[in-house]
Amino acid sequence: MLTTSTTRVVEPAELGDVLAVLNRDPVGNAFVTARVLESGLDTVRMGGEMWGWYHHGRLSALCYAGANLVPAGAGRSAVRAFAGRALRDIRRCSSIVGPAGPTSALWSWLEPYWGPPRELRVRQPLMTATAMPPGITPDPLVRRMRKDEMDLVMPASVAMFTEEVGISPLSAEDGGLTYQARVAETLGSGRCFARVEGSRVVFKAEIGAVTPYACQLQGVWTAPDRRGRGLATAGLATVLRHALTEAAPVVSLYVNDYNTPALATYRRLGFTETGALMSVLF
Repeated sequence: MLTTSTTRVVEPAELGDVLAVLNRDPVGNAFVTARVLESGLDTVRMGGEMWGWYHHGRLSALCYAGANLVPAGAGRSAVRAFAGRALRDIRRCSSIVGPAGPTSALWSWLEPYWGPPRELRVRQPLMTATAMPPGITPDPLVRRMRKDEMDLVMPASVAMFTEEVGISPLSAEDGGLTYQARVAETLGSGRCFARVEGSRVVFKAEIGAVTPYACQLQGVWTAPDRRGRGLATAGLATVLRHALTEAAPVVSLYVNDYNTPALATYRRLGFTETGALMSVLF
């Protein structure tokens, strides 16, 4: 009996086929697409492997396997195949994240072996904006942070990560060196924006993954003692303006469905829900 499907690591020569799969959902797959474009599918530069699921010899679905496990364009059969490949070795990822349907299916296969997770976020609205919102004045004090301002940005970044994920990035096995490198990379790319008052950051946000079609906002944070004063709305308006003019025509983000204040802020800024993601945190 002939095998009609198989799973293997994709090769750099398949870049066009990989992008064709990812471009079926250019917003939802922005993170993975950005990694692919930056690395050319080189596993070292990409920080992980890209698994491909081939049906009748044709690449039909993908799964990025690095610090995160991220399915893309995966139906039931592909998800099952990716789960089988993931279970060949010990778990190396710190989270599973992706479109809610495939991610939920993937987790249902992996949970008996990898569970329980530290936290399960079943539904995270994926929101997009394509224009500046009327009636909201961008904060003129929110500016692009410089590479030499790592000492200013790092405390706010650690506070944001700890609040969002539930653990400090400095508690990692490497003492937070990988996280510090990511912050430095964001600063170096000119995609970190913040409002600085005195000697501290009171608001920050970053333009993360960037592709020709979409970019993704991340790392949004306001100092706890400055919340409820409109700082995030005006600050994000500034970052949104930069994203639309410098990065991509569609700006996306995802948010926890229980974060009512954040959802209200994004809606005021003109973001609308276009999908849903799911995250499994270990």
